[in-house]
Amino acid sequence: MAIEVHVVTPEREVWAGEAESVIARGVEGEVGILNGHAPMMLQLAIGPLRILRDGEPELSTVVDGGFMHVTSPGEDAESQTRVDVLASGAELADDIDVAAARARAEELDGQLSRSSDGDRTDDDVADLKANLDRARARVDLAG
Repeated sequence: MAIEVHVVTPEREVWAGEAESVIARGVEGEVGILNGHAPMMLQLAIGPLRILRDGEPELSTVVDGGFMHVTSPGEDAESQTRVDVLASGAELADDIDVAAARARAEELDGQLSRSSDGDRTDDDVADLKANLDRARARVDLAG
């Protein structure tokens, strides 16, 4: 039996459908979900989310952190495992503008290298690093 998967951001539902498995990168490592998986909540890292579907190409998405909630089928044999990915941002690999992501990564890298002159707060530097990680994740996935 397949898994019901929903990938959503505050702005939109990025993808919904059935899958054989889901592989996500949590802040403490990767996890794979199959039908019948125990319920869980996982804090997602910035990185790829892989959705494997029976007889179809793998669907790759990049997520900008967030959470993955897995609910298990109950006693009812007809129910299925559900995976809800609640991300602050997410983009399907096919929708990523690789040239724009590379340009953004280069821009942020330059800003970060210039931040050593002391004109940025620690919070500003942390924001730059997180945005750079997001841009690099898109380049790595689609490029």
